[in-house]
Amino acid sequence: MHHPSIIVAGSSNTDMVVKTPHLPAPGETILGGTFFMNAGGKGANQAVAAARLGGNITFIAKLGDDIFGRQALQLFKDEGIDTSCIITDAQYPSGVALITVDDRGENCIAVASGANAALLPGGLGDIDNLVAGADIILMQLEIPLETVEYISALARKHGKKVILNPAPACALSDALLSNITIITPNQTEAEILTGIAVVDEVTAVAAAVALQAKGIVDVIITLGAGGALVYSNNTYKIITPPRVTAVDTTAAGDVFNGALVVALAEGMDIFEASAFACKAAAISVTRLGAQASAPYRTEI
Repeated sequence: MHHPSIIVAGSSNTDMVVKTPHLPAPGETILGGTFFMNAGGKGANQAVAAARLGGNITFIAKLGDDIFGRQALQLFKDEGIDTSCIITDAQYPSGVALITVDDRGENCIAVASGANAALLPGGLGDIDNLVAGADIILMQLEIPLETVEYISALARKHGKKVILNPAPACALSDALLSNITIITPNQTEAEILTGIAVVDEVTAVAAAVALQAKGIVDVIITLGAGGALVYSNNTYKIITPPRVTAVDTTAAGDVFNGALVVALAEGMDIFEASAFACKAAAISVTRLGAQASAPYRTEI
């Protein structure tokens, strides 16, 4: 039996989280928050989410040669992820994110990219065969854009599906967008990419049509608690997630993307895969933390 192989290329961070009653205003100090540390980074979150749901994952990333990097590498191995393409770089520290989460589960995040910013095409080695042997490639934008462009061009050459989670959002070249099979922005990211403010179903469809016009095959706009709008073959469907009480929305989008690629690699169509991904993301927001909140297959 062919076990679909998935490449996730992206960032790995250590999240340092403080839970406070409300998010501090500029210049404000809030006492009495609780602190915990978590493995994070969009790439790592997506890789772990996909691995827990049964995906056969190879992770391409760069870590610092420090305690955070060593801990992260061990965690990936423990999750059953192929770490042979993870590079350790003594020149840069591992990525770190400082996160504040309030009582309603809203967060604000500051990231020091460290080694993630040094994951450049020249240092990846010969990944041509790796890409040729994969079924799906998943990427985000916490690593250099030129690396995302390089890997997506390789994938296009080999006829492989590329899923881009354009987060954090920035302007993307038409050359990159034309190599993308599925793009998965949230409402804010969709607006940055299209100039269309996504406030309801009509504007979400308009943004999806605008993205598809750039050469992307399918568009999924995630709508937080509202689920996801899936636009494919000139039709769209709103996938609504199960109702849950959110505790921490950190990494909900990452769990969605990790679940999506596993479902697609297993042969589900885009609507079925999105429903599966919505369920996984809904479970994740009921728990604290990034990677720690990713569910296992049996839970879905």
